[in-house]
Amino acid sequence: MDLELRHLRIVRAVAEAGSVTKAATHLGLAQPALTAQLKRIERVLGGSLFDRDHNGARPTPLGELVLARARVLLPAARELQEEAVRFANACGEIPRYRLGATNGPILGGLVDRLATAWPSTPVTTHTSWSARELNAMLTTGRLDFAIIGACGESPPPVDGPVVWTTIAMDPVFVLLSEDHRLMGRREVELGELADEQWTATPGDGCFSDCFAAACARAGFTPKTVYETDVATCMHLATVGRAVALCQATFQPAAGLGLLPLAGAPLRWRQLLGWHPESPVARVAPVIAEHARAAHADAVRRSARYAAWLDGDPRFGTAPQDPDAHPPSSALPPAPITRR
Repeated sequence: MDLELRHLRIVRAVAEAGSVTKAATHLGLAQPALTAQLKRIERVLGGSLFDRDHNGARPTPLGELVLARARVLLPAARELQEEAVRFANACGEIPRYRLGATNGPILGGLVDRLATAWPSTPVTTHTSWSARELNAMLTTGRLDFAIIGACGESPPPVDGPVVWTTIAMDPVFVLLSEDHRLMGRREVELGELADEQWTATPGDGCFSDCFAAACARAGFTPKTVYETDVATCMHLATVGRAVALCQATFQPAAGLGLLPLAGAPLRWRQLLGWHPESPVARVAPVIAEHARAAHADAVRRSARYAAWLDGDPRFGTAPQDPDAHPPSSALPPAPITRR
């Protein structure tokens, strides 16, 4: 048997978990199967890699040597794979923009603006609840740009080389049935909704934790929180079953009304990301300004939010990047050729 990268991953997993049993759980293997694999790896490498007893597994000197090499080789192999996939996904002769987004107000307007400005350049889209999935697609070259959200001032819920720029900062409003007892108010304190059930769209960031913390500051613990799709959120709010948390740019359907939360205890930052080494990185400032313009259009369509913004200039579309060129419908960026 020759040593393979998967064997190094097993050694690293055992060292990080501190026991074979915990490592087996992390790797999704049965403990006897992992023990057998580890023994085969040790035979290939010529000695024991771990001292194992009832307290767990600790690397031997040979194990420390193998781990030191694994910590170099495994990230290098992953970078090689990502670069190869990104290169393969960039192949082709037709310039195009591949956009990804989580739930938000920008993607539709951005598609429209790009299609209007550069009608000969195809635009494709991919949507996901997961910012991590979109980040991975940027990293591997399957997307050119992605629009995600981050709670408040927290960093994007993703790691890696992707560059993120702020497009806008929006407050979180609530969506209520139009006959709700509070619907006639200009705004509502979060604590006044303490007895309500809640609904929101899912995600893999920290919003649920931030919501729980905001409720705690308001003096209550939220009851049931339904995480579901937009249509279900709207239905639950319409029938009075739950209060929906939504971005301030949201356009409520008939039977629903948008109501600001006093003091904006929850906020949502709209971010645009791209890989700095991708072929499209040089036109990222132009795309970012189109995204800002799309967000500003969404704000103008929301009379409630536009009126609210007059009293709090900290929110809304982010200022234009001073190093960016303004959006232009006359000339496209230089052609993006993928070989």
